[in-house]
Amino acid sequence: MGGIPAWVWFTVAAVAGVAGFALLATDRAQRTARNRERRRWAALRGWQFEETDHVLPTRWEAGAIAYYGTGLARDVVAGSTFTADGRRQVYVLDHETGGKVNSVLVGVRCRRALSVVIELWLSTVPFQRDKMPDLLGPVGSRYAFVTDVPAARKLITPDLIDAAEEIGGDVTVVWLENDWVLASAPPNSSPARLERLLRDVGELADVIDPFDADPAQDEPAADEEDEGGEVFRPSFGRKQT
Repeated sequence: MGGIPAWVWFTVAAVAGVAGFALLATDRAQRTARNRERRRWAALRGWQFEETDHVLPTRWEAGAIAYYGTGLARDVVAGSTFTADGRRQVYVLDHETGGKVNSVLVGVRCRRALSVVIELWLSTVPFQRDKMPDLLGPVGSRYAFVTDVPAARKLITPDLIDAAEEIGGDVTVVWLENDWVLASAPPNSSPARLERLLRDVGELADVIDPFDADPAQDEPAADEEDEGGEVFRPSFGRKQT
């Protein structure tokens, strides 16, 4: 009984090699296109752009960061934008772990830190993980997991629920952590989609951090520009304290 000819194995290996190279080339092309698109978007908004940041994801520990792991940030856009209540600092970044972009994270900063972490997960995603916060219950179409149930109940108002519902069913998790409101959008989300998401996340920030609640803190944050524009000096590579 004869064995398989050597040329067959050579052909199989060659085909596999070509397929692997094609997949790598396609992924690299998509990556380059996304990089150009994100960079162009940042330039149009007058925001800053950074290709890679290893420290930025360590600012947060909950939500998508806890689910996927800390990883690193790719194609980071940093700036500030105006919400109904005033100007707020923002980040947009590709969240990469294990060499794969799992989601696009959008963050809008509040002026004060919360004493509780609130994660709002869609019921259609497998959000369970080790050391999950306590289940509070349904919040609109999402389920709330929180680190402090009594404190979270005070924050989850009808206005918060309405704002969270506007964010959309393509966003797997929205979460409130320290002085940030964040959302996890699908990879390859277009700038137009990210613009809408920034507006929606900004509205949620306005609900939990209304500027008229403490007029003494209406001044721009220390890391923003003091005069005009929407540009601030981002602390790329520096962990927040």
